[in-house]
Amino acid sequence: MSKTASMRSGNNWGWINHDRLGTLSITRLQQPPLSLYIHIPWCTRKCPYCDFNSHVARTIPEKEYTAALIEDLDRDLNSVEGRQLQSIFFGGGTPSLFSARSINKILQETNKRLSFAADIEITLEANPGSIEQKKFSDYLAAGVNRLSIGAQSFNQQHLEKLGRIHSNDEAISAIGAAKAAGFSNFNIDLMHGLPEQSEQEAITDLQQAIDLQPTHISWYQLTIEPNTSFYNSPPTLPSDNRLADIQDAGEALLQKHTYQQYEVSAFCLSGNRSKHNMNYWTFGDYLGIGAGAHGKTSKTNDQSIVRNWKTRSPKDYLDPAKDFCAGVKLLENSDLPLEFAMNALRLNDGFEKHTFTRTTGLDYSAIETTIAGLKTRQLLIEDNQRVYPSELGRRFLNEILAAF
Repeated sequence: MSKTASMRSGNNWGWINHDRLGTLSITRLQQPPLSLYIHIPWCTRKCPYCDFNSHVARTIPEKEYTAALIEDLDRDLNSVEGRQLQSIFFGGGTPSLFSARSINKILQETNKRLSFAADIEITLEANPGSIEQKKFSDYLAAGVNRLSIGAQSFNQQHLEKLGRIHSNDEAISAIGAAKAAGFSNFNIDLMHGLPEQSEQEAITDLQQAIDLQPTHISWYQLTIEPNTSFYNSPPTLPSDNRLADIQDAGEALLQKHTYQQYEVSAFCLSGNRSKHNMNYWTFGDYLGIGAGAHGKTSKTNDQSIVRNWKTRSPKDYLDPAKDFCAGVKLLENSDLPLEFAMNALRLNDGFEKHTFTRTTGLDYSAIETTIAGLKTRQLLIEDNQRVYPSELGRRFLNEILAAF
C-alpha cells in the first residue's frame, strides 16, 4: 500500500523558525554540491564491533523496501530544488544483498527526479562473500561505477574474532572478481588495532591490500562503540604504544606505494579521492533515504541549513501509517563552527577559508579566535587561503574539535 503524502510530510520544513542570526557575522550562504546516501539496513550476521543501523534478517522485503526508498526520495525533493547529484552511495548493512535489478530501479527512478552529473560517482558497499561476487558485473551494468569491499582483514584468525562470515581467500577473490567484472575504481575497507594484533600482522594485512592494487584504501583503527557486543564483552586490544607503531609503519608503507593520505583514515592513488566522502568532509549537502539515514541540506532563499534523519527500524520504515522522517533540526549559527570543523578538519588539506563562508553563511571572523588558539598549541596551521591540521593535530583531532 502506498503511503499518502499527508502521512509522509515530515520533511516539510515550513514551520521552522528561521530567525537564527544570533551575534555572529552573517554573509551569504551558497549551495554546496549535493549527494545522495541510500541505506540498506540488512546483514546476514551482525558483527560484534558494528554500531551501524544494521539488522539480521532471514528474508529481506527487497521489493517493498525499494518502493519505500523511492517514495522517501519523493518526500525529500522539495528540499533540494531540482539540484544535480554529484555522487550516490549505497551503504548499510550489506547493500550487496540486494539484486542488481533493484539497484538499477533505484538509480533509474532517482535519475527521473534528479539530474546526474556527467562524472557522477556511484558507490556500492559489498561484502566479499561468494554470492555477492557473482553480482559484480550486474551491478556495473546497473550503473554502479565504484565498489567498496569490506575485507576488514586478510588474516583468518582475525576475521573470525571480528565475526566476519567470509574467509581470507574469499576476500582476495572478491577483489579479483571486481576487476574481472570491469571495476577500475574500488575501495578496500581494512581495520587495524584488532584484538591481540601484532604490528607485523597489521602491516601484513595492509601489504596484502596494497598488492591487490585498489584505487582507494580505507585503513582505520578498530574502536569499541556502545551498543555493540564488543562493548559488552571487550576484547583485548593492542596497547597505545603498539597502536602508535602500527599507525606510523602503516602510513609509511602506504606512502611508499604512492597512496596519498587525504583524510584521517582515507588513502588513494592520485586522482581517486572518494567524491562522496569528500562532499561530507567539505560540508556539502546530501539527501539520506532509507531506515536510519541522515541528510543535510542548505537553502539560499532563507539562509537555512537543516539536518534530518529517518526512522531506524526497518519495520517502522515500511509501515504505511508511520512517517519516514524521525526528526528535523535547524542548525543555529552557534552550531555551525563545530559542524563544519568536525568534517573539514579530518582532511589533511583542511579547508579554504572561503569554503567556510560559502557553506555556513558565516564570516571567517566567527572562528578566527579559535583558530588562533589552536595555532598557538601547534595543532593547526594557517596561511592566507587555508587552515589545516598539523601532523600533531591529526593525531589529536578530538582536542581540536573540543575547542569549537
